[in-house]
Amino acid sequence: MKTTIDLPDPIFRRAKATAAVQGVSLKWFITQAVESRLDESPKDWRQAIADLPRVDRETSDAVLRSVAEWDAIDLEFQKKQGATNR
Repeated sequence: MKTTIDLPDPIFRRAKATAAVQGVSLKWFITQAVESRLDESPKDWRQAIADLPRVDRETSDAVLRSVAEWDAIDLEFQKKQGATNR
């Protein structure tokens, strides 16, 4: 897929020079750099999730019940709105 990106000049020059030294195209070099960064992301997300504070089961259940109640209220409201807009 073709796309346009706007790189700061110093980064573009470094990327182009590094690709040339490695004997690869700039397209290949940038593709590999993006792919490498994407491969790192899941590790970062797993760690971020692991660092989140834990919530006890009772609090978690209370939040889920509250969300379900408000979903039901919202659904009723949406139904009434649909009926009055006809």
